[in-house]
Amino acid sequence: MKTSTQTRTDVYSRVTSKIIADLEKGVRPWQRPWNAEQAAGRISRPLRHNGTPYRGVNILLLWCEAQEKGYSAPVWMTFKQAQQLGATVRKGEHGSLVVFADRFTKTETDQQGQESAREIPFMKGFTVFNVEQIDGLPPNYHAKPQEPGEPVARIAEAERFFDATGATVQHGGNQAFYAPARDLVQMPPRESFKDAESYCAILAHELTHWTSHPDRLARELGKRFGDRAYAAEELIAEMGSAFLCADLGIAPEVREDHTAYLACWLDVMKADSRAIFAAASQAQRAADYLHRLQDDLPAAEA
Repeated sequence: MKTSTQTRTDVYSRVTSKIIADLEKGVRPWQRPWNAEQAAGRISRPLRHNGTPYRGVNILLLWCEAQEKGYSAPVWMTFKQAQQLGATVRKGEHGSLVVFADRFTKTETDQQGQESAREIPFMKGFTVFNVEQIDGLPPNYHAKPQEPGEPVARIAEAERFFDATGATVQHGGNQAFYAPARDLVQMPPRESFKDAESYCAILAHELTHWTSHPDRLARELGKRFGDRAYAAEELIAEMGSAFLCADLGIAPEVREDHTAYLACWLDVMKADSRAIFAAASQAQRAADYLHRLQDDLPAAEA
């Protein structure tokens, strides 16, 4: 019988092995290609049966599964959830892995009789199915995907999102980067990008870097990633940008200048099965932080 530690290790290893396999094929699971059919509906994160978006590493897992198996629907559920809706997973269908991580508090007593509380992290793996694998679901689960809306309107909404962060963004030159010493984001002129979506995707990447500042999330990566901390930060920014683009209905941009990091990312993941979890968690924290800055955003004009 497996112990909880063995089970947790198996989950870490299964997820990491899957992502390594994709990277070795040149596929970045956080940059899901949006084909014509998928782009017909609104770009989004994968969704639970109740419409709640998945977070962190589960986004990568389910985007990758959808791409491999050709699912265009973003909604996933467990076998039991399908049953509760009066539906049935089709015979022969194989599910996809998602994970649930949390902590529980354990009270311990030392030799002197003193009690102390210790938080212990745990992780479970679950199997979910895409709604395209399930028969008998209520009609709303198979409704035609929501139209993405006019590109101009989506870009305007993204621009409002970025402006609300309060980040200093200046334009000029031919490179996009975040300068920590000056705490500013440098972007090439808008007209140098192939389209407005590309501009927004790159800006989302650089704003993810911007969250690392000591006055914001104070992201310190050296302890886990050591000499590869710079490459790890780029991985976090790629994933953070992909998460934000999905939230804003914008196709993520594949940064070709990051090809050089692929070998380093593979080395990190092969050496530490928990590294991709840490990076995805940091990317999620960055996206959450940028979303929190929207609280005082004024309502759009009708």
